[in-house]
Amino acid sequence: MKKHHNEKQNRHSFLKILLLITLIFAAVVSAMFLDLYLYAGRPFGSDNSTKLVNIMPGHNFSDVFKELCNSGIVAYSYRFKLLAVIRGYDKRIKFGEYLLSPSMTPSEILTIITKGRVRLNKLTIPEGYNIEQIATAVSQAGIEDEKSFLKAAKNSSLAAQMKINANTFEGYLFPDTYYFPKNTTPKTIISTMVNRFQTIFTDEFAKQAEKLGFSIHQIVTLASIIERETGASEERPIISSVFHNRLKKNMRLESDPTVIYGIDGFNGNITKKDLKKPSPYNTYLIRGLPPGPISNPGLKALEAALYPAETDFLYFVSKKDKTHKFSTNLREHNKAVYRYQIKKR
Repeated sequence: MKKHHNEKQNRHSFLKILLLITLIFAAVVSAMFLDLYLYAGRPFGSDNSTKLVNIMPGHNFSDVFKELCNSGIVAYSYRFKLLAVIRGYDKRIKFGEYLLSPSMTPSEILTIITKGRVRLNKLTIPEGYNIEQIATAVSQAGIEDEKSFLKAAKNSSLAAQMKINANTFEGYLFPDTYYFPKNTTPKTIISTMVNRFQTIFTDEFAKQAEKLGFSIHQIVTLASIIERETGASEERPIISSVFHNRLKKNMRLESDPTVIYGIDGFNGNITKKDLKKPSPYNTYLIRGLPPGPISNPGLKALEAALYPAETDFLYFVSKKDKTHKFSTNLREHNKAVYRYQIKKR
């Protein structure tokens, strides 16, 4: 009987100890989770300045953690790793360039690098840039390699895929300000610019082109020439009228920028010899429009090509102040050339 009583007492004591251990363990775990919860919402520092952190393809979470610590974004702590593991973030890191700050909480940092909220590089394409200049701008913005972009921009198969009726994307990379992460593919960059062009070139524009007897490609070509000839934006419709008038009379366009576009490695100085050099883009020798655009025109140049001013002008010459002197006949034009070009020279 006494033995049975002792066994019962021992069992009771064991349960007490087990309960105590369980309570202690629960308290420890609760304290640990509370600490982790507080840690997740507490920044490492108060410095608001951002630092560029580059997470490379193939980096595991340990590599990322070291990079964050070395950059002073977070402190060396098991809690950062534990937080990532518990939330499953350690398996969902996305590579790219990130702008991070010590004033961000560990929770914010992990959210940013797992959702791929990478740094966006600003790319501004001015009106009238050609694809060579755009390729340089893409490279200088730190988005993609210049040669890779240029290769894609001259890919006729890719142009066909994007429903561009041309051998290259010249003329269809709409000038605007864009934002891309580093290592964005040339196809994605080009597609974004082409989509912007297609948004701008409305059905109304297409109908107006048809009304004028032009294809969309011809309008873009004409707009690209207007863009390169214009120094003062208000002159675009007048310059357009000159080219429309000359085309109607089957006169050569005689546009210097078209000649320049057809010269490989142009040195910046156009000569009489250049004007006599055969080229599909030499509008001093060919009649009509060149085979394609010579730049990427903006909205105002496209509008000018589609809606030219009503004038009788057939000639214009630079007054060397970004504006032009317009003339209706060759005699007036020659006088203007002498006054604004030869005499000033």
